[in-house]
Amino acid sequence: MANLILLLGDQLTHDISSLREGNPDKDCVLMVEVMEEATYAWHHKKKIAFLFSAMRHFAESLKEEGWTVDYVQLDDEENTGSFSGEVERTLKRRDAEALLVTSAGEYRVQEMMEGWEERFGLPVRILEDDRFICSREEFREWAEDRKQFRMEYFYREMRKKTRLLMEDDGEPTGGEWNFDQQNRKPAKQDLFMPTPHQTEPDKITQSVLDMVSERFEDHPGKLDPFWFGVTHEDAQAVLDQFIAEALPCFGDYQDAMLKGEKFLYHSLLSLYINAGLLDPLEVCRRVDKAYRDGKAPLNSAEGFIRQILGWREYVRGVYWLKMPDYVDMNFLDAKRELPEFYWTGDTDMACLKAAIDQTLEEAYAHHIQRLMVTGNFALLAGIDPKAVHEWYLAVYADAYEWVELPNTLGMSQFADGGLLGSKPYAASGNYINKMSDYCGGCKYDVKQKTGEGSCPFNSLYWEFLIRNRSKLEDNPRMAQMYSTWERMSGDKQEAYLETAKAFLGQL
Repeated sequence: MANLILLLGDQLTHDISSLREGNPDKDCVLMVEVMEEATYAWHHKKKIAFLFSAMRHFAESLKEEGWTVDYVQLDDEENTGSFSGEVERTLKRRDAEALLVTSAGEYRVQEMMEGWEERFGLPVRILEDDRFICSREEFREWAEDRKQFRMEYFYREMRKKTRLLMEDDGEPTGGEWNFDQQNRKPAKQDLFMPTPHQTEPDKITQSVLDMVSERFEDHPGKLDPFWFGVTHEDAQAVLDQFIAEALPCFGDYQDAMLKGEKFLYHSLLSLYINAGLLDPLEVCRRVDKAYRDGKAPLNSAEGFIRQILGWREYVRGVYWLKMPDYVDMNFLDAKRELPEFYWTGDTDMACLKAAIDQTLEEAYAHHIQRLMVTGNFALLAGIDPKAVHEWYLAVYADAYEWVELPNTLGMSQFADGGLLGSKPYAASGNYINKMSDYCGGCKYDVKQKTGEGSCPFNSLYWEFLIRNRSKLEDNPRMAQMYSTWERMSGDKQEAYLETAKAFLGQL
């Protein structure tokens, strides 16, 4: 055997660099389910089941292509429980000349890989993961000498590079780079809501579900019903249905939230893209084509492409540029423990309950639920950003540290002090009331600003601004808020702070 090729659980791509470098006639592919990876975060049951089932299906597809595959299931008696242990065990039974891997998505795994050559005493080739549109080095060059990183400028460079939604004269399609102002409409219950494509579990998936139910009983979330796709074909069907049925309205309502509507017009493609079952650039090209074929409006196509070509690539660049120190950043010195209701949904705040209940049921919530409900509350309440990060990493099926950590610490919690985002994403109850129908049946009155029964977001918002005044008042995007505070009467200011204090005291 020439090479032992290790494929990770988020590298389920047939033309990934390690497989392109390999030879199915000579090399062996190693895929492993290990307890270390399943438990380094308290992962949602559905997240574990999705990845293990997708891995098993991918291994079968590789065998059909002629590859020799060593696949180690979690319940194999000799499973050592770690990547390093399984590589070492395989090398003892396979006479490999070299170990071939594609660069890991997460810092801790990459660091582990970089120590393998010395540990195992054979060449280890770590190849670039070129499934990403922007390489780490390319992002580093873009970020050099910049005191603040702004996704909008990075995004424009990616548009020029890929020619997505670009015209022959070099100008952006429609004359604008960003149509976000058109993408903030609240939704109503009388709208037609498409149902995301769902996949019935086959024998392989059912076997995984049984194993997860038994081995991870204490992990958060519900396992049933399980309807995630687990193959390239399944993921392609999800993409096809999104473009045909949901993309036309995605832009208008991408920030909206409705009771009982978990998905609205969102794609649910991130878990498939992040695991390797869909290629991000090809997905963006499909959306570009849908616009050019007249099947989707420009604001929808641009808004969707910006999420992948802009944010996804951008946060990955920030992650690799700033790790390992990034995870410990806490600019606002927030230290409060994560409330227990983040794991149970047991709260009287209707918006939080809706977002958390959905998360525990589906291992999914869309970006506004994450940013402006669960994230906004954690920010205002002064929750330890590392604890918030660990929660997001655990409960969402699409969450890997490289994409989740910058979104949480940087965009949601402002823990990096403005490196990634220009201001904190802090909002009172008015925003949630405008963009959702959650407030209608809530125990708390969103229109009541202070006192018992008032929406906690209203008083927490002002308490957050005053608590962090020394760090935020010089931010030009926050000046108006502090001016508004100064114009309030002393009694009103005191009422806000006392209401927030009472709520936080019982939190």
